Amino acid sequence: AGLPAALYADVLRKTNRRRTCLRVVKTFLIDSISAITAEMAGQIVVSGSHGGISAAHLALAHAPALAIFNDAGMGLDDAGIRGLQVLDAAGVAAIVVSHNTAHIGEAASTLETGIVSAVNGVASQSGLLTGQSCRAAISFFLKRPLDKG
Repeated sequence: AGLPAALYADVLRKTNRRRTCLRVVKTFLIDSISAITAEMAGQIVVSGSHGGISAAHLALAHAPALAIFNDAGMGLDDAGIRGLQVLDAAGVAAIVVSHNTAHIGEAASTLETGIVSAVNGVASQSGLLTGQSCRAAISFFLKRPLDKG
C-alpha cells in the first residue's frame, strides 16, 4: 500500500535536506524523466519531459537536487508545470523551460536553448529565476551556498 502521501513527502524532504549538504557534481541529460536512475539522485537532471504531476512522481523515484523539464505549453490549468508543486513539497528544486525555446522530449535542446519559464519555491530560494537560460540556471545552482543545517 505504501506510505500516506504526507508522510512520503516528509521522508523525501528529510532525505533531500541531507543531500543539500553534499556538492552536486554531475549534470545528466535524459530525454524522458522515466529514464532517471539511482546514479542521478542528488544531482542535476535535465529532461525533455513535460513538468506535469506524473513526471514529478517519476523524478521522485531518485530525487535529484535540481530537476529541469519543459513547460509543454503550460496546458489546461497549468497541467504542464503542476509537477513543480509536487517537487517543491518534497524539497526538490525544479524549473521548466518554455516550449517556445526548446524541443519537447529533447534534453539537449532544453540545455542548449531553453529559457526558464517557471520555478518552484525551492528553486526560487536557490536564486533561480524565470528568464534565465537553462545553462545559466544550472551554473547559478552549482555556485549556491550549501545548506549547513
